[in-house]
Amino acid sequence: MPGGRLTQQERQQIAVGLADGLAYAEIARRLGRPTSTITREVSRNGGPTGYRAELAHRATQQRTQRRRQAAPRGVQASPQPYGRDAEAVRDYQETLTGVFMASGLPKMMARVLGCLYTTDTGSLTASELAQRLQVSPASISKAITFLGDLDLIRRERDERRRERYVVDDDLWYQSVVRSARSNDQLVEAARQGVAVLGPGTPAATRLENVARFHDFITVSLLRAAEQVREVLYTTTKTTSDGTKPSSDHGRTAVPTATA
Repeated sequence: MPGGRLTQQERQQIAVGLADGLAYAEIARRLGRPTSTITREVSRNGGPTGYRAELAHRATQQRTQRRRQAAPRGVQASPQPYGRDAEAVRDYQETLTGVFMASGLPKMMARVLGCLYTTDTGSLTASELAQRLQVSPASISKAITFLGDLDLIRRERDERRRERYVVDDDLWYQSVVRSARSNDQLVEAARQGVAVLGPGTPAATRLENVARFHDFITVSLLRAAEQVREVLYTTTKTTSDGTKPSSDHGRTAVPTATA
């Protein structure tokens, strides 16, 4: 049923849809499922070219069994705030991780980002991340370095001088700016090619079109990022000044796709 776990029959339909070249959204529509469910299912089970229904179903059963066996170690021991269902939160975190993976993030980096975005504080230490994700500190360190280089997290020190890793409103703006700077480098390189190859020649015209396209995208992207940033910060301020401010004072943003 929609919202429940995928059945073996549904996984077979996903495999058929992939073989027919259908988009994830179309497969999801036919199954009456969210697109993110199909994205996560395919990305964690071999990708669009390697997905096999039987293997995916077996792997899911094994993961479920391992998770149930691991529960006594304390992963589910602490109650969720606001009366949340712990299993629903965990399933959603896996869904969000799958979406991040589909956007190009490696699995561990996607898991760390998904974990941070599903905490009310939007902030965790390395040891807290390792405990929540049941992985080694070395894996967390590598993921943090990767995400930091992409401006998808930032670091700060708490009152106990511990380093914490944070997701907040400004990070996605900074990520867009970094992407725009990469576009600027491409535009500059393309225009250098026009000068070398000779204006008006087929190769130079092709590169000029590349420069124009990315120049337009960059300007539009930065303008949109500035507008969205103003809206987010205005909303945050309004919420913070209200009678019922958010628990993290509006620091945590909803992730959106960047170019």
